[in-house]
Amino acid sequence: MEVLIDLLKITLPAGIVLYGMYLTVRSFLNKDFERRLVELKVKYAEAIIPMRLQAYERMALFLERISAQNLVVRLTDNSFKVKEFQQVLLDEIRSEFSHNLSQQVYMSDEAWRKIKEAMENMISVINQSVEGLDKDAPAIELAKAIFNNIIGLGGEEVTAEALRFIKQEVRTYF
Repeated sequence: MEVLIDLLKITLPAGIVLYGMYLTVRSFLNKDFERRLVELKVKYAEAIIPMRLQAYERMALFLERISAQNLVVRLTDNSFKVKEFQQVLLDEIRSEFSHNLSQQVYMSDEAWRKIKEAMENMISVINQSVEGLDKDAPAIELAKAIFNNIIGLGGEEVTAEALRFIKQEVRTYF
């Protein structure tokens, strides 16, 4: 019995000290883990935030470039006929879109949906504007029809809603 009491006198304090060391080491490791996690998040933010912001900037530029006001004025050429001009406009929109396609990775699904919707609406306005026009008429006739269609839609660019949404999202996140 005395041996058991002597054994308890040795092991009980040793066990308490060991448990205290366990708690201390666990606390230290948890704090170290949290510190490293914060450092990792800071590095992540330093790398990703500029890329995300650049994606929003590029898509805002895309929306500006495909707006009727900019697209038609930039690409109008008196040598084009209506059908040729329609193809040039559509090719430019698709080219701009495919050039910026990878930006969707950095954007919200809703922002990307609105951008695609704006692009499709612009293509639709161009295609609707061709209807009723002589295919061999000068390109300026198509330009007038596009602007008339936009006026018929309320006068606001079909890209305006998507652009507003992107600006709001940037203000929210950044």
